[in-house]
Amino acid sequence: MAPAVVLEGVQKSFGKLEVLSGIDLEVEEHEVLCLIGASGSGKSTLLRCVNLLEPVDSGRIVIHGEDVTAREVDVNEVRRRIGIVFQAFNLFPHMSVLKNVTLGPRKALRVPRRDAEERATELLTRFGLADKRDEYPDRLSGGQQQRVAIVRALAMEPDIMLLDEVTSALDPALVGEVLSVIRDLAQSGMTMLIATHEMGFARETADRVCFLDQGRILEQGTPDRIFTEPVQPRTQEFLRRIIEAGRM
Repeated sequence: MAPAVVLEGVQKSFGKLEVLSGIDLEVEEHEVLCLIGASGSGKSTLLRCVNLLEPVDSGRIVIHGEDVTAREVDVNEVRRRIGIVFQAFNLFPHMSVLKNVTLGPRKALRVPRRDAEERATELLTRFGLADKRDEYPDRLSGGQQQRVAIVRALAMEPDIMLLDEVTSALDPALVGEVLSVIRDLAQSGMTMLIATHEMGFARETADRVCFLDQGRILEQGTPDRIFTEPVQPRTQEFLRRIIEAGRM
């Protein structure tokens, strides 16, 4: 089976600042890949490039055999197949939870309202939010809002999910409920690329971990190897600081 995602020589700069420096990466179907590294290492930009929110300067990205960085590609069609959830919840404050979740399927996929609402209700129930369907975002906790954001992405029935530091804006007491949702997705076989500072979560959930440093993948491997026997000095230093900070 061909990889779900392939990055070949992907380079991205913002002005004179090179953020991604020739990234080569393959993500297999149903694989959960966690990107770790210090802030500014390029994790979020990599995810945004995969979803075509940022155009690459050179190299190419292939999704299920299609070069999505080719000029003739329909960007909106590609994005319909790739769900992305950010640090900020980005929910529409004037819409109920149900309307937030059904808006994409109804407008982008032309799903009939009744079908969209049935699908949304199933997802909200699955992730413990059935009783919040008629609430507005400002009446939800941060953890609940982030779960709704994940459900909203799933309502589009994506082939791949990209999760960008989805617990960073949360109170520590709320992190667990969001990570539980992501574990559920991993167990269901969803292909996922996850940028995270939650090392314990990455060690427990990922099939593979990639350590990014200054826009390059310095090291990758199974969670056990990366977290117990890192080879690169920069990886060793990063993990040492994480341990000293009590975050693993």
